[in-house]
Amino acid sequence: MQEIYDFLKKCGTYYLATMEGDQPRVRPFGTIDLFDGKLTIQTGKVKDVSRQILQNPKIEICAFDGSCWLRVAATAVEDDRLQAQEHMLAAYPSLQKMYKPGDGNTQIFALEHGTATFSSFTDAPRTLTF
Repeated sequence: MQEIYDFLKKCGTYYLATMEGDQPRVRPFGTIDLFDGKLTIQTGKVKDVSRQILQNPKIEICAFDGSCWLRVAATAVEDDRLQAQEHMLAAYPSLQKMYKPGDGNTQIFALEHGTATFSSFTDAPRTLTF
């Protein structure tokens, strides 16, 4: 879990894929946190991505650090605890202009039942499960 977190933090931006009906939707994302032993991401409940995840919680993440890429497939499960929101927003102070713990919009998803594959052009792929 720590290795996945460290890689995504190092990349800064990763790409999150959701489904809307039968149409994939991909967008840049930047929040990743380790909370209560799980990888978590953050969004706003007013956003399409929130609605898409709630309708179909299977997501994928892809990130590239210049030499290696990571693909994560997981189920995103909402964590509505105030502590999860506080932890995420403490890790991303710039978001505090738009989000506040308990504001009714801040939304945290824990990534569960996941598979993470590290790949490069020079090494064999390496897969971790969580």
